[in-house]
Amino acid sequence: MLKRITRRSTLALGASALAAPLASVRADQTGLPDKPIKILVGFPAGGGTDVMARFIADALKQRTGRNVIIDNKAGASGTIAVETLKNSPPDGTVIAYVPSATIVQKLTMESVPFDPLTDLLPITLAGTVQTAFCVSPTIGVNSLPEYIEWLKKNPTRQSFGTTALGSFTHFFGVMAGREIGIPLEPVPYRGAAPLVADLQGGHIAAGCGGITDFLEHHRAGKVKVIFTSGLKPTTSALEIPTATQLGYPKLNILGWYVFFAPAKLPAGLNEAWGRELQAVLRSPEVTRKLVELGLDIETSTPTEFTQRMTADLARWKTIIDSIGYKPGN
Repeated sequence: MLKRITRRSTLALGASALAAPLASVRADQTGLPDKPIKILVGFPAGGGTDVMARFIADALKQRTGRNVIIDNKAGASGTIAVETLKNSPPDGTVIAYVPSATIVQKLTMESVPFDPLTDLLPITLAGTVQTAFCVSPTIGVNSLPEYIEWLKKNPTRQSFGTTALGSFTHFFGVMAGREIGIPLEPVPYRGAAPLVADLQGGHIAAGCGGITDFLEHHRAGKVKVIFTSGLKPTTSALEIPTATQLGYPKLNILGWYVFFAPAKLPAGLNEAWGRELQAVLRSPEVTRKLVELGLDIETSTPTEFTQRMTADLARWKTIIDSIGYKPGN
């Protein structure tokens, strides 16, 4: 049975990893509200996004002295959490930790209840992340060539689980099928934790999601990541090849994680949040742990991130159009 990463075990892990004291600031010098702070996460507890957010929250709590709470608003591939943020008071007490897999749905779902360029205010980029394609350990496959041969022998199992339908954890799998010449059918899951459970149990043969969702499970033998989406291997797993290295250069997509605030958050509060989050993300112990989870740390100003997101949305639309995907409801 899959041992889920619970809030208690995650915070214990965070406390252990933060044994070397994180540089703290006086609570009244942070510029943050002197109230409990909530970080919204759009996926269930135990998945990669949740584990990272809880680790960052624990470090933020230690640095600022604030009570930092993770609030899992799981569902609709993360959009429920973002809609909650959009409608939250712009007083600095509520922010969200959001993957690009959620934001891209603005291009794929007509009913997405937010516009990332007008309803949200970026605080800082947290890092970049590659998409990972993994297989169940029960099928005896250890590489992409072996998986292709397995698919040819098992034509009724040409499906893969995706952690977010209508996102690049969905499109990457479809694109991979197109590139290897064997169509792959996406099966939606409510986040990484249930997908990993089904992969471990052999209920589905393959899965696609952020490398942060799978890396620890890959190392534990619960899933087998056979390739990722970057130009070069992710820092934390140099042994896992990229699709580009394997001869499929069109499978090059880089995602990211970002902290957002409500759009009307005052500039001073947003700057305060940026200072504190960047200090936490750049601390050696936090950087080390997040890199181990598959996140390559990179921070930004709000303006820099807006420019990046605008460019990425344009590129992603081109990719989505190329595979013939039409926005749904």
